[in-house]
Amino acid sequence: MNRKAIRRIPLDKFFDLKVDFAFKQLFGSEKNKKITIVFLNAVLKLTGRDTIKEVTFIQHELGGEYQDDKQSRLDILVKTQNGDFINVEIQLSNQQDMTKRTLYYWAKMYETQLVRGMGYSELRPTITINICDFTMFKDIKDYHSTYHLYEDRILSRLMPDEDVLEIHFIEMNKFITLWHEEKLDALDDILIRWLLLLGMVDGRKKKVYAEIYRELEELAMKDENLRAAFDTWGEISQSPETILAYQSRLKYILDEEARYIDGINKGREQGIEQGIERGIEQGRKQAQIELVKKLLKRHETVEEIMDLLGLSREEIERIKSLDLL
Repeated sequence: MNRKAIRRIPLDKFFDLKVDFAFKQLFGSEKNKKITIVFLNAVLKLTGRDTIKEVTFIQHELGGEYQDDKQSRLDILVKTQNGDFINVEIQLSNQQDMTKRTLYYWAKMYETQLVRGMGYSELRPTITINICDFTMFKDIKDYHSTYHLYEDRILSRLMPDEDVLEIHFIEMNKFITLWHEEKLDALDDILIRWLLLLGMVDGRKKKVYAEIYRELEELAMKDENLRAAFDTWGEISQSPETILAYQSRLKYILDEEARYIDGINKGREQGIEQGIERGIEQGRKQAQIELVKKLLKRHETVEEIMDLLGLSREEIERIKSLDLL
């Protein structure tokens, strides 16, 4: 195999595979099924007899999560030869709801398995893989974390024979940082190769990591599955139809992210303004209380204070009671 076997296009033309549209074009296509299987085995660290050998793509709408939400369709959902369900989700922006969103998606996938006449014992394990381009867990240094159902004290799994729930989080920003710090070895870990593929282009920042490209090029000469993915990635990044759809989707994501940030900033500004107003109001009330106390010490009558400050008798009596405490 030589370098000419690897498809070369200008680096700035490659799609950002963390954009869900591009990710689905590469990993969610029937013609690229082999690539999908290799990727899933790498994430789940399955080897030998436990490997995924066949998957069926399922088009699944969650439906009704948000009114008019066009993104209610799961990014990638497959059923393996063993009947297990695996959902892969790509998330570029942190909208502070990823944990609840993940559990919601998992619950809906698990629930929809059950059909009339089917027993609970027939429910199959359901796995969710989240690929996030932001930090999910500040206290965890590793880029890949996995969660199951455990008993709190002895950390025994809820169902020893099978994991009904398995959730993976891959934090791409941590991965890229560790790679730049030369703490990752793509030769020994297949998953690192595939995550380099996802991390090479940053569409939001309009940035391409040429050093990642060079490493991928070397790796692709020895890994035929990676080379196939590389070639397919180049093809979809040059198709006029997919270019238009990709650019449209990226613009939508950036617009939504900008609206979310703008909403946070406006909320923060409103909170500051409301805080200032509350502070002024509290200061005014405190000054009023001090004035009433001074007038009472001068033996002014309640009626005179009412006329002078425009307060009710109840308000003045309440201030008098505070002074007695």
